Amino acid sequence: MSGEAGPGTGGPEIEGAEIEGPQIAAPGAADPKAGGLEIRGLEVRYGPVRALRGVHLAVPRGAVAAVLGANGAGKTTLLRAVSGTLRFHRGAITSGTVAFGGSRLDGVPAAAVVRRGVVQVPEGRRVFARMTVAENLRAGALGVPGRRAAAARERVLELFPVLAERAHQRAGLLSGGEQQMLAIGRALMAGPSLLLLDEPTLGLAPLMAARIADTVRQINAQGTSVLLVEQNAAMALALAERAYVLEVGEVTLSGPAAELAASDEVRRRYLGIGAPETDRPVGTDPGPGHERHERTRLARWTA
Repeated sequence: MSGEAGPGTGGPEIEGAEIEGPQIAAPGAADPKAGGLEIRGLEVRYGPVRALRGVHLAVPRGAVAAVLGANGAGKTTLLRAVSGTLRFHRGAITSGTVAFGGSRLDGVPAAAVVRRGVVQVPEGRRVFARMTVAENLRAGALGVPGRRAAAARERVLELFPVLAERAHQRAGLLSGGEQQMLAIGRALMAGPSLLLLDEPTLGLAPLMAARIADTVRQINAQGTSVLLVEQNAAMALALAERAYVLEVGEVTLSGPAAELAASDEVRRRYLGIGAPETDRPVGTDPGPGHERHERTRLARWTA
């Protein structure tokens, strides 16, 4: 195990250690005073293929956590495991636990997960193209009592005024950015306590991506926890309080988002910024203490 993090150091926890928070209870035993999302020792398989192994992750109530990683690292699978949609993709949790608010979610049908306050916005938006904007929003509120649905709709249109202007327009005719707004708005109609966002800025122009990021901040400021999967690492780390790096189905780095953003490894691999060693002019001496400053306090696994 490398790095200097550990108990009593003030740094991030070592992956695989116990995660502080409420004890994982049996299904149906949710405690409204309990904390947020807790994932412990999660393993997921698609038939013989193992997609996730030994994943530990936590999203405290009211927080934003980000998951970084290359394509195929297992980020979408992680969200499916939380939202209960793995079975739609012929996947299954083979070990470990997923809990929200002290209540177990692993093994719970997707519709029941939504009723427990966890809603996913899938990658690629997935709006109902032939339905109008208003109909898409109503679909997100299925099963929600009338007053709550009306309040949720008011909240969504306050966040996305353009959706009110496009209320009677077919969703398939919206721009990519507007479709992403609609997908997020549709999820918010269920009144989630935890929002799972899968690549919300994928394929969007920088200005629209910035607007989506601002919206995520507003949603979180209103009390909704967010688990964000995003390849725009700079944006994700700016939004999150804690971040995780997935590589080939395993968490290899985790810690406060600010520390990951300052890590040479993350800066080089996900932010496109050279490490100080490579940025230094050729032939100059890095000076005393260079090796010490190159160390990272991020928790990580080593082979």
